[in-house]
Amino acid sequence: LSLVIPQHPDQPRCVFERCPVPASTNHGAMGLEQQCELTCRPVGYRFYVRQAERVRDGTPCANNTPNDVCVGGRCLSEGCDGVLGSGLVRDRCGVCGGGDSTCERVTGSFLNTSVPLGYHRILDIPPGATAINITERRASPNYLALRSGTGQSVVNGRWAVDPPGEYQAGGTTFMYSRPKAGPQEQGEERGETLSAPGPTTAQLQLYVIENPVAPPPLSSSAFSSSSSSSSVSDRWPPERPRPQGLGPNRNARIPPRTDLPLDNQPVFVWRRGALTECTATCGKGSQYREIVCVNRHTDEEVHERRCDSATKPAPEEEPCNVHPCPPFWDMGVWSECSVSCGWGVQQRHIQCRQSFGNRSTMVHPQRCASLTRPNATQPCHPRVCSHWEISTNWSTCSVDCGVGKRSRSVRCVSDHGNTVNDRECSDRLRPQHTEDCHMGPCVTNWYFTDWTNTCSATCGPGVQRREVVCLTGGGRREGDGGVECGGEKPADMKACNGGPCTPTHLWYTGPWGQCNAACGNGTQRRDIICVRKTGSDFTVSAASECSHLEKPSPVQPCELQPCKPQWFTTEWSTCSRSCGEGVQTREVWCLTADKQHNTACDLDSKPAHERSCNTIPCSPFEDENCKDRRHNCVMVVQARLCVYSYYKTACCASCTQSAQRSWGGFLSQ
Repeated sequence: LSLVIPQHPDQPRCVFERCPVPASTNHGAMGLEQQCELTCRPVGYRFYVRQAERVRDGTPCANNTPNDVCVGGRCLSEGCDGVLGSGLVRDRCGVCGGGDSTCERVTGSFLNTSVPLGYHRILDIPPGATAINITERRASPNYLALRSGTGQSVVNGRWAVDPPGEYQAGGTTFMYSRPKAGPQEQGEERGETLSAPGPTTAQLQLYVIENPVAPPPLSSSAFSSSSSSSSVSDRWPPERPRPQGLGPNRNARIPPRTDLPLDNQPVFVWRRGALTECTATCGKGSQYREIVCVNRHTDEEVHERRCDSATKPAPEEEPCNVHPCPPFWDMGVWSECSVSCGWGVQQRHIQCRQSFGNRSTMVHPQRCASLTRPNATQPCHPRVCSHWEISTNWSTCSVDCGVGKRSRSVRCVSDHGNTVNDRECSDRLRPQHTEDCHMGPCVTNWYFTDWTNTCSATCGPGVQRREVVCLTGGGRREGDGGVECGGEKPADMKACNGGPCTPTHLWYTGPWGQCNAACGNGTQRRDIICVRKTGSDFTVSAASECSHLEKPSPVQPCELQPCKPQWFTTEWSTCSRSCGEGVQTREVWCLTADKQHNTACDLDSKPAHERSCNTIPCSPFEDENCKDRRHNCVMVVQARLCVYSYYKTACCASCTQSAQRSWGGFLSQ
């Protein structure tokens, strides 16, 4: 911040404006505890004035360190978890706040004097590797090379040397460096290095490009997941001594190998596209550039599977919408009502807040002065204040003797005299509305009903009944058998006589039999007999004894479920041949109950309309002149007309075969 002093001393006022101020120029004398003070330097002067003990929240600290901002007068650094002041950093395994326990260190050395000229694969870097460091122990004319798991070159491919710098591969950034050309200074004994923070997202392949000079020892170290099944050193041969290498010649092109194909540049490459939408509309958000796969000849975008996933650059975060967000009133939740009934007051906490990035902090209420401040209080009315009122006296006891119950009406009444729901009154203060009542000891006695009006028999001797119980005065039944009641139990039955019985005749009907039809309409029958009744005795009599009575019908119609269509067939026709397997046919129709054609019959149960017949073989000694000249020769044979010369000639074959069968049967007898 700079304090601009006007040129007219008679108007001593200053205007603040934001401007970049290097720490080495304006904050050289500041300590760590003063990085968030509001210090200004007048333009054209060399002194500083402290305007406030703290700057606004969200202002960058005076040390200009990225992601360090002032909050509450303190300079807070952003941890790896995105929280200011958390102090969390990523461990060597790439875990935020971890303790290096989720990975293991894998190291190894490569030394081989019999490496052929050209590219030689020495190591596979697995996915998930972090803190990768491959270093030549001393300078040599050899080169390090890196390829993706699919064979795409990353560093020093295509038989050419790439310049030192950063290279994207496997989801991380590799730093490639080599010693400076010219005579080696003291301390510059190491050769090329390849390093990356990781973690890698795909497998990578490390190569050494051998020049016709003995290679120097090569060392490597990395951190990989604890679940890795093998280490780097397991795949490298043991070290063997070798002569001192010569200095590197970095201007020479790598000699090509004739036994390897050229590593041509791929057709599909990764390129940066449009920016994504900003994550925040104000207060500093972030956005990324999309990484797309394109045809490098036509710049046409294609599916990302066409490009090598190991060489895909990591998306770079870019700040956006860094202007501060407008302040706003933040309203808390309403408190409980100040009273349990009637009118009271509710309160809530009101704060003026402002968002900086993805964090919101409380600011001075003056910043929200232009906004309408929400109400911090509001009236509340939980329920109507009410009380219990007894509206009736106790009722009479529920029993005449012993212990019973009595009740009274209790209602909840508001302060205005209106009856309200019982929930509006306190259950703890509710008066008792039922209680026990004692009506003295109960006396037991026998109770009985009147005799039944009719005798159990219409004629002759019978009985009349009544119910007898032992009850208390309160209506409760005591023990069985009348033990508690005094005196002998009254009789519950007595004799009666309906007079002498005279015989009478009547028709007796038996149960209905089954319907005579399986479906549709039919009839069912029952037996009708004449019986003589004398009292409760019955004897069968002749039907003439009941002739003066109307006889019930012995038959009645019955109706079952509708009949379904059925298959009907004709008789089989005569066989088409008298020997040598002929064919018989018949007609098959689907007919309804009223014998109408229908198509609803079950096709699986349809009868066959054709079958084989006369399967006996014909005689092999046939005369070519003896043939059937009529189509009805089978009927001629069946009618036994072959005895006549005309039919014997017209149906020569059939008549001959019939005669042979008859003669063979006679011989067998």
